[in-house]
Amino acid sequence: METEIRLLIPTEEFNDFYERLSDRVKSKYDYVMSIMATQYVVSEKFVKHLEGTDFYEMRVSISSNEYRTVIFAIDGDNFMSSKRIVLLGSFLKKDTKQYKIEINKSSQILDKWRKIYVEDK
Repeated sequence: METEIRLLIPTEEFNDFYERLSDRVKSKYDYVMSIMATQYVVSEKFVKHLEGTDFYEMRVSISSNEYRTVIFAIDGDNFMSSKRIVLLGSFLKKDTKQYKIEINKSSQILDKWRKIYVEDK
C-alpha cells in the first residue's frame, strides 16, 4: 500500500453525490482519489486547474460520461503543494456552460465548510 501524501476531505455534498453513483463509477472515483492521495505529481487527466479561479477539478471518465468534482487545496498555493484537499461539488459534465454554475455552488459549499471547520477548532 502506498503512503498517503494528501488527505482528501469529502464534504456532505460530495458524499451525497458519491453514494448515488453506480458501483462501476464509484470504483473509478476510488481509483482517481487514490492517485490524488498517493502521488506527488498528478496528471491533468485526473486533476486540472479551473482557469480564473482558486479551484481545481477532479476528472473521472467512464466511456462517454465525464464526471467532475470541484476541489480546493486548503494548505498550499496549488494542488501539488497541498497536503489537504476538500472535495466540494460534483456533477456529470454536459457542457462547458455548466462550469460557472458548479463553481458558484462549490464556492458556497466551501464557505459553509470553512464555517464548520473553524467552529470545530
